[in-house]
Amino acid sequence: MNLYHKKQRWKIALLGIAIVLVAASLWFSFSIVDKVQQREINRIEQWADAVKRKSELVNLTNNAFSELSQALKELKERDRQKVEMWSIAMEEVNKPLEDYSFVVKILQQNNSIPIIITDKDTNVVSSYNLSALDTLINRQIRDNYADKDDDFKMNYRKTTKKDSLDSYIRFWRKDHPPLEIDLYYGEKQMVFYFDSIYFKTQKLNTLEYSRDSLISAFSDELVTNEYLVPVLFIDRSTREVIATNRQDYDTTNASALVKQLSTSGDSILVELGGDNQGVIYYEHSEEITQMKYFPIVQFVIIGLFVFIAYIAFSTFRKAEQDQVWAGMAKETAHQLGTPISSLMAWNQLLETKGIDESITSEINKDIERLNVVTNRFSKIGSEGVLESANVVSLVEGVVDYLRNRISSKISLNFEAEKDNIEVQFNPSLLEWAVENITKNAVDAMDGKGYINVKIAQEEDHVNIDITDSGKGIPANKIKSVFRPGYTTKKRGWGLGLSLVKRIIEEFHKGKVFVLKSEVGKGTTFRIQLPV
Repeated sequence: MNLYHKKQRWKIALLGIAIVLVAASLWFSFSIVDKVQQREINRIEQWADAVKRKSELVNLTNNAFSELSQALKELKERDRQKVEMWSIAMEEVNKPLEDYSFVVKILQQNNSIPIIITDKDTNVVSSYNLSALDTLINRQIRDNYADKDDDFKMNYRKTTKKDSLDSYIRFWRKDHPPLEIDLYYGEKQMVFYFDSIYFKTQKLNTLEYSRDSLISAFSDELVTNEYLVPVLFIDRSTREVIATNRQDYDTTNASALVKQLSTSGDSILVELGGDNQGVIYYEHSEEITQMKYFPIVQFVIIGLFVFIAYIAFSTFRKAEQDQVWAGMAKETAHQLGTPISSLMAWNQLLETKGIDESITSEINKDIERLNVVTNRFSKIGSEGVLESANVVSLVEGVVDYLRNRISSKISLNFEAEKDNIEVQFNPSLLEWAVENITKNAVDAMDGKGYINVKIAQEEDHVNIDITDSGKGIPANKIKSVFRPGYTTKKRGWGLGLSLVKRIIEEFHKGKVFVLKSEVGKGTTFRIQLPV
């Protein structure tokens, strides 16, 4: 009967099922984490793609802005040259010349650059190419003062135009220094002008504003995007931070954050157009990290709870089993009392009838042995009382008793390094332990061989070695021999060595173990008792 192995198989099977269930649950949990994590990565990649597209738009706008800005600079310079030529022509037209055709041609060619001529005190003398102003004033008169008389309209037109021209002069001279005309008779006039491409300049300012808005959109969108995981967007070549939504970022720790994320975080390379490249470093959200470790923490807590519950129930079960075994042992001892008393009476009757004394003597020994066994069973479940005595004589007595009761083909030898070794022990229980190991050795030898029992004292303990020449114990079974239910016999409960372990380790605070064993050559059990 091998209850232990059946129990072990059930334990292994249940453990395997538990491992499969835990593995399946962990796989399911981690698959969910992977899906959520992939969604975060997709969101980052989408944002990175948007950054790339905006970067392309910014580059396109920059290029257009640069080209248009250069063109406008050239046009402004050309306008100034035209005004200078026009001013020179105005000087020449006031001089006596034989041929004015060239001068007049230059003056006539200026049909696009708005010009205002004033005296040295900036009083308006004349204006050119401001027909749009006249049109605007006439429209105002038509819309607002159509019912007024002609004098009012003429005065309104004159006053409004003068105020407008004065306003133009103040505005134009900020970016366009006036030119001076020397008249031939010593008088001087001032020439104020403005770009012929003013509306294009306004578009250039609008384009510049749009470009700046696109650039600032990187940071604005990143900081306000609450659904994006913590990211750090840097220029790959300069390692400067372009944008980030990390709360712990500031200019002092930028390099440290870049170094940290470049070694531990994931990254996405973004082509920014031309030779420019950006790198987006990102970390997964705290929720992802927590979700990764949550199943493990959960199973650790559950496992710890199950382990504590198992220990508690095992302790209660063991205590209950101990009570059952102690009750059975005491009942067995009680039941043995009556037949032992009867055997003693029958043996005394045999002695009175002159039966061979050697026979009755051996019967008395067996009766005494039965009394010892009864005494042993009666002490199970009770606190063992230890007494200081000579362990050599006790073990030698067990060997002498067993020598006459085993096969004559088995040599049972006893050896002690000295005759008296004092140890604290319970005689009946220690005898039981030595007897059980010796009987197991007899069963392992198939009726022939030898058993050597040796006692030796070391510094703080006494060793009782029981060596047999039996079958030996396989290495993978050595740890199992002391467990309840383990047996190699067809008949047996497998409790003998388990009982030995309990007697030695629980009652005597010693140790019992397999010192050495070799299959086919034999085994040595060692009992260690503290001195």
